[in-house]
Amino acid sequence: FPRDDIDLYQVRSARHNVICLQNDHKALMKQVEEALHQLHAREKEKHAKDEAEALAEAMSQNQSLPQAFAKVNAVTPGSPASISGLQVDDEIVEFGSVNVNNFQNLQNIATVVQHSEGRPLSVTVIRSGKKVHVGLTPKRWAGKGLLG
Repeated sequence: FPRDDIDLYQVRSARHNVICLQNDHKALMKQVEEALHQLHAREKEKHAKDEAEALAEAMSQNQSLPQAFAKVNAVTPGSPASISGLQVDDEIVEFGSVNVNNFQNLQNIATVVQHSEGRPLSVTVIRSGKKVHVGLTPKRWAGKGLLG
């Protein structure tokens, strides 16, 4: 059985080196796998933290919305209010110079509208929980009033 053309010591040494390299490869792959698990766990925690912060910020924005003093019940199609983008169920926060601090009754708004005929008014409303600015120009039209 011992052959003269094969160096048995060299074969055994080569096989030993291959097995050692395979074991080293397995150990390195295990380290890489653990590092990937840790990386993805950190990313998941960071994503959850970012979502929680975004939710908290959204809640604080909802709480910081100004108080409305009037609500839009109807908007006539084709009217200046309709053309400017005012919608039913908009809650009016600021109508020109009228706001929650100086509002007493709807006559305040009527006065502002009469004095601003043909000139743009800045109207701030709360629509679907968000603050929206609308540019409204009171003017005469086919319907009743200056706004509709």
